[in-house]
Amino acid sequence: MPKANMPFEYGLDEKVPFLQSCLFGLQWAAIIVSSIIILGKVVGVIHFTDSLSQIIYLQKILFLCSLTLFCQIFLGHKLPLVPGPAAVLFIGVVASQGFGMQAIYSSVMIGGVLVAVLAISGLFKYLQPFFTSNVVAVVLLLIAFTIAPTIQGLMIDSESGINPLYNMGFGVLLLFLMFLFYRLLSGIWKSTLIIWGMVAGSFFYFLIFPTDKPGALISNAPWFSDFFQQMNLHLSVQPGVLISFIFCFIALSINDLGSIQSVNELLKTGDTDRRITRGIFITGLANIASGFFGVIGPVNYTVSPGVIVSTGCASRFTLIPAAAILFALAFFPAVTGFIGSVPPVVIGAVLAYVMTAQVGAGLMVALRGVDDEGFVFENGLVIGLAILLGAMVAFLPAEVIRDLPAFLRPILGNGFVVGVVSALVLEHLVLGCGGTDSQGKSA
Repeated sequence: MPKANMPFEYGLDEKVPFLQSCLFGLQWAAIIVSSIIILGKVVGVIHFTDSLSQIIYLQKILFLCSLTLFCQIFLGHKLPLVPGPAAVLFIGVVASQGFGMQAIYSSVMIGGVLVAVLAISGLFKYLQPFFTSNVVAVVLLLIAFTIAPTIQGLMIDSESGINPLYNMGFGVLLLFLMFLFYRLLSGIWKSTLIIWGMVAGSFFYFLIFPTDKPGALISNAPWFSDFFQQMNLHLSVQPGVLISFIFCFIALSINDLGSIQSVNELLKTGDTDRRITRGIFITGLANIASGFFGVIGPVNYTVSPGVIVSTGCASRFTLIPAAAILFALAFFPAVTGFIGSVPPVVIGAVLAYVMTAQVGAGLMVALRGVDDEGFVFENGLVIGLAILLGAMVAFLPAEVIRDLPAFLRPILGNGFVVGVVSALVLEHLVLGCGGTDSQGKSA
């Protein structure tokens, strides 16, 4: 496509001068690393009590995200679109904690196979009509609401030895300051606000509440390691856990579809169907690898269009330095320990900021996807009841979840699954709202 027809300084397949390419790549890498810190650290703490195992967990995610990015650039969707840990899979991990890592990551591997098969076989198009605008809105909103208990625990951080009220106050203040700067900043500064929020938040937190934890985390980590020795996955299929993750992976594939479509529409690339098929197929393969490595799997992020517009650079080749940076970081645990030393309170505040944006996106989908009659009462019933049920399950006391039969615990104890099933039943069987599908067509 001629450069004159594009609103960007560098087009999709244009080469960027080396220095500029490295700077753009550094920015993309910072965005991916911030997402890895947010979700990777939280999941690592759920699985492991020792800091070294948590660092190795982050290393594995860095390694897999770098390979996924390389494959997407040259074999997948071939778009300036970055992958990162999937929040919807984090919900599955939280709901399945009592079943062990083998069952969780066997389900992640099988879920990756499902996504890859749906993409390459063309069966995915038969699944799309079920995910109307109402259901997609519920998916986006539920991810935020069902993660709320985790955000609450991070911001209180009862294990830090600091008064939980002080921690919560610091976290809420940081959250409001991030929204203030979101309003005041523009361009590249706004696009990378999450990074600056973590950097500034960590600096001031350690300044106010001194601790030797960051130094200990770095000093205990070797400068070079071979994390391939830490892989010991044994296939363990727990039906309840698997069913829970299947719902998560269907939502992941819808998320992946939306991310690829958003960049395609921005760049007017054409060849949309092939890009979607290849992109989702690579995401499926990446999640198979994630299951084998025993880490949370990736999904393509919707943040990319904002970065492209703010920088004026749409070249996919600027993501090559980003992938190289992630790959290098994966083999230096001391560096990973340093970037992973962000306090839980700051992680909670930043995660709350991200999930608030997710709520906004969900409401936009709900209001944009309705037909000419507008947002009718039945649309509100579908979304409202599904969110209410999902949030209720997410906040259920642990002893109530433990009383459920073992098979049903990862399903009925997963607020995301309960909410999505409720939305599908209300939308297609009970109320029959007939909203638009994920591509904006009438269902």
